[in-house]
Amino acid sequence: MLSRAMNRILLQGLLFGGLVLVAGCRQDMHDQPRFKPLRANSFFADGRSARPLVTGTVARGTLQEDDHLFTGRVNNEFVTTFPFPVTEQVIHRGRERFNIFCSPCHGQLGDGEGAIVQRGMKKPPSYHIDRLRESPPGYFFNVISNGFGAMFDYSDRIPAQDRWAIIAYIRALQLSQNAKIDDVPQEKRQELAGAHQ
Repeated sequence: MLSRAMNRILLQGLLFGGLVLVAGCRQDMHDQPRFKPLRANSFFADGRSARPLVTGTVARGTLQEDDHLFTGRVNNEFVTTFPFPVTEQVIHRGRERFNIFCSPCHGQLGDGEGAIVQRGMKKPPSYHIDRLRESPPGYFFNVISNGFGAMFDYSDRIPAQDRWAIIAYIRALQLSQNAKIDDVPQEKRQELAGAHQ
């Protein structure tokens, strides 16, 4: 009987002692060695705790391998096509983005008569001049992305897909201001004739 009680007490003592030892070895995550961002540190030869990025590092999700989509160029030439199909939805998105970012300078019709001109600033060129009507879409993408003259670049404000949508809308504006009856499909000409009567 006595040995059974002694065994129980001994076992309880061992368990309690083991728990005390395990608890004493604990190191919380908040109490771990680490560098504070941008603080000086003597561990590295350059004295900085923050390490420089490896050359060619690209942030996750930002790899831009499609030159057509992200530069408007292929083989260093401006592209003459869009990188995705131009749908009615794309045109509507382009109109919305154009009205936000472009119309203050270029005007609602793309004629260069925006609000800045009314306030005395230099008038940008109209999208309806021959030079811009004949320019490839890649040229417009380059100008929106990198700026031109007094226009600053919008690459950090407008995603690439929206820049292409704006260009699609600019093409629609150009067509709307320079369209001829021959540009209208035969079956739609009757509707136009009825609308003007």
